[in-house]
Amino acid sequence: MAGATPYGGEVIISLVRMKGLLSVDYENREAVVQPGYINLKLSNSISHRGYYYAPDPSSQACCTIGGNVAENAGGAHCLKYGVTTNHILGLEVVMHDGEVLELGGAPDMPGYDLLGLLTGSEGTLAIVTSITVRILKNPEAKETALAYFDTVDDACQAVSDIISAGIVPAAIEMMDEIAIVGVEAATKPVGHPEGLKAVLIMEVDGIGAGITSQIEEMVAVCKQNHVTEIKVAKNNVERGKWWANRKTAFGAMGAISPDYLVQDGVIPRSRLMEVLQDIQKISDESGLRIANVFHAGDGNLHPLILFDARNEGETELAIDVGSRTLAACTAVGGSITGEHGVGIEKKEDMSLVFTDEEIERQLRVRSVFNPNNRLNPDKQFPKPARCGEVKRAVGSGEAWSVASHS
Repeated sequence: MAGATPYGGEVIISLVRMKGLLSVDYENREAVVQPGYINLKLSNSISHRGYYYAPDPSSQACCTIGGNVAENAGGAHCLKYGVTTNHILGLEVVMHDGEVLELGGAPDMPGYDLLGLLTGSEGTLAIVTSITVRILKNPEAKETALAYFDTVDDACQAVSDIISAGIVPAAIEMMDEIAIVGVEAATKPVGHPEGLKAVLIMEVDGIGAGITSQIEEMVAVCKQNHVTEIKVAKNNVERGKWWANRKTAFGAMGAISPDYLVQDGVIPRSRLMEVLQDIQKISDESGLRIANVFHAGDGNLHPLILFDARNEGETELAIDVGSRTLAACTAVGGSITGEHGVGIEKKEDMSLVFTDEEIERQLRVRSVFNPNNRLNPDKQFPKPARCGEVKRAVGSGEAWSVASHS
């Protein structure tokens, strides 16, 4: 969300050429990469030994692991395996004054969780120059299914029922009618039926002996929720085609709209139906189409707001619609981002989640790492309404500024 944009004439430090795989330790199941290393390239580089890297954002063919660390990226399989922070074992970072620190290393290190603090900090605390990640052994077996529904509500209820039944899928993804039309128009079509209102892509993996029963349970739940058709992938080729169709959804919107705005909110799974109904109302009221394609299993929504920037005022309308979708998420106890970060675009929306006091305390934490607001300044947090100058919580009591350049 514009996290790398120079907002006030700052110098950009690009790490794009730091793209090496430094080492792989299969015995201890870890790898060391530089921040510019492409996410999917890591899995491809270790697949011959039967290993992979679990976090799999839809952009994994082009996004970097350093960028994943900055935003704490998730992906389709984060339902079972967790997001980036769950797979970071160590970081080498450069502080604002040039000091190089090694964080993490041994599991269950005592002290504060600095790895957790740095992951998702959007470049505001330190510059990451090396990343030690956890790698996993490929699951013994895997099954993938497509489930078609005549209503979004039925698909939402199926997701909720699958999770409440105690089934732990590796992934449950959902696309609504507009998203389906887009991916079918822009990519190698899967052949989804016309007029389809929602599709679920469901996957289970693990020990081979239990996979068939898990997929059968999910099929049974879908049938209880009026599924119109359900099919299980015959082989890896068909499975790959289904996932490719889903993972190109964002870019595919260009086939049905000249412009689109990606949003990224999180909600409790049990409120999925309610929030999607609210998003549809926002679409109806604004006159802008909204395609929904998202990680249904963990409630991470990605409303894609379709608009035409050539029409006067439509860009501003799309931005307002985006904020309204985030407000709908936070109204049910959700959040304004699950993996795309805050950056510039959403920093004022942080007030939907945090009070001024909570924002001030987070800025105090930032001041320990970034005392002069030099690292990615004026991103991620708004200026608290009552805080022009905030006193340092520890040390000499020297004042530090949180004022923006605006």
